[in-house]
Amino acid sequence: MMPPSHTTERTQIRKLFRSYAYPAMINMIVLALYNIVDRIFIGQGAGPLAICGLALTLPCVSLLGTMGTLTGVGGAARISAAISASNYKLATRVLGNAVFLNVAMNLILIVYSLFNLDKILLAFGGSEQTIPYAHSYLSILIPGSLLTNLNFTFCHAIRASGFPRKSMMIILTGVIANLILDPVFIFGFNMGIRGAAIATVISMCISSVLIFLHFTGKQNTLRLVRLSFRPDLMILLTIIGVGMAAFIMNITTGMVNIIMNRYLVNYGGDYAIGAYGIISSYSILVSMLLMGICQGMQPIISYHYATGHREVLHDTLKYAIGIGSLIASAGFIIGETGATWLVKAFTWDPQLRDISAEGLRYTFLAMPLVGFQIIVTSYFQSIRQAPKAITMNISRQFVFLIPALSLFSIWWGLTGIWLAIPFADLMATLIALFFILRQARTSTLN
Repeated sequence: MMPPSHTTERTQIRKLFRSYAYPAMINMIVLALYNIVDRIFIGQGAGPLAICGLALTLPCVSLLGTMGTLTGVGGAARISAAISASNYKLATRVLGNAVFLNVAMNLILIVYSLFNLDKILLAFGGSEQTIPYAHSYLSILIPGSLLTNLNFTFCHAIRASGFPRKSMMIILTGVIANLILDPVFIFGFNMGIRGAAIATVISMCISSVLIFLHFTGKQNTLRLVRLSFRPDLMILLTIIGVGMAAFIMNITTGMVNIIMNRYLVNYGGDYAIGAYGIISSYSILVSMLLMGICQGMQPIISYHYATGHREVLHDTLKYAIGIGSLIASAGFIIGETGATWLVKAFTWDPQLRDISAEGLRYTFLAMPLVGFQIIVTSYFQSIRQAPKAITMNISRQFVFLIPALSLFSIWWGLTGIWLAIPFADLMATLIALFFILRQARTSTLN
């Protein structure tokens, strides 16, 4: 048999991307919309201080979501491997253990967070004006985070077992429900930010019902049974080992958000934190699109790396970087040219609007580079070089961003805080470029 031509391989790569990446991209966008929808309705219905209080919750929400990331990513990889080997019994045990680990760790986090909520919010940069809003929101959302993390784990498992579109539709249904329920509870019942939290939890419950129906359906080979929840140390360690890189990245993001809030409140007050929440809505939207590309790329990269098809491997990486850079550049253009109009979706308060628009323009300066940076990080995860991926993430957050926040804020105040973000992105991109060039040189020598 003649080997496939280079053109044929590229065509196959594009087809695989359409099958894997596009549903994953939609999935990730839908996930991002949960918080974005809340912020829009809260900003328009409860006022600028309410959206500042909501922004204060970002580190807490990020840290609470780490368990879902750990068990979702780690469990899905192991489930996929088990199903590929037609070992459905093992796949079921992996899912059960992922759920067990998720619930056990989440209950500890939930209890601790609820009993220390005001102290936590004060440490996160809260003030007398914003803490009551954040407390009202989190007192409902924190218990609901158990459902959020379980849904994240289950949806990863659904995708891994061969139902990527179903996973997407389950999450989309939850977002649509949240979109409908938010104005009902915020405006109709006049519950403000508390109503937004209730709407989000109810939406998660709806998604949970659909997930339950999937795992009890006859068409699904991956089914939950009572014995599958029995903890198995080796399976638990495997889940943790595979999901640890993504877990560490989430942890560092949450920690950096805390530090960012402290600088923002010192140099810009409550409105600066609110502005950062609005800016994060757009940056997360772009990042989620890029993460969708990464999720679609990972199985293709992993397979061809394992089989030694280096040429296909490199073509896949180039294709992913091309699409990622295009998306990131589009995000940059929209952010720079339409900042004022984008911000108006969240607030009509002139002070908050001006701070947010200025911050958006500054923080998006290096956005075209972010696509390359995120995809290269994911690439090293896919070829089992997680230490490099972790190094790139930690370098961006702790080696570049935090020192830049300290120095730039002294030199330029609030503007310096905004500029620290593109600076860190630039430096992280250079690190990613160094790793990928060294990888290419090593491959050539070998």
